[in-house]
Amino acid sequence: MTETTSTLAIPVAAADVWDALADFGEIVRWAPNVDHSCLLSAQTSGVGTVRRIQAGRRTLVERVVEWQPGERLGYDIEGLPVVRSLRSTWHLDERGARTVVSLTTAVDAGSRPPQKLAAKALSRQLSKVSNQMLGGLDEHLRKAAL
Repeated sequence: MTETTSTLAIPVAAADVWDALADFGEIVRWAPNVDHSCLLSAQTSGVGTVRRIQAGRRTLVERVVEWQPGERLGYDIEGLPVVRSLRSTWHLDERGARTVVSLTTAVDAGSRPPQKLAAKALSRQLSKVSNQMLGGLDEHLRKAAL
């Protein structure tokens, strides 16, 4: 398992960050790397909620596995052929008038050395994607606060 974490302090309350993240089907509103998103489940919040996203030519399905309002959102990601499992977890830490937002991505491509190398390479790419997502979330929330 390979993990990477990206972090950004956003000058808004954790409740505002959570509202954006918890609107699970609408990630397209703030994530610059997402071209389309929609819910696949009748459920719109909580563990078990499922969305589909389109990022370029790649289609991914994301299933919520952790939902702690105002604190943590985790989801498993399906649709990348080189991995056994992929999970992204958002963690919110309110500090005064700002919220430190961390996005951790855990990749499991297997236990053999070539698979571990593939996981590390994918983690590097996903770290860049995480930084784009954090930047998009920051921009979206700053505009909403005006």
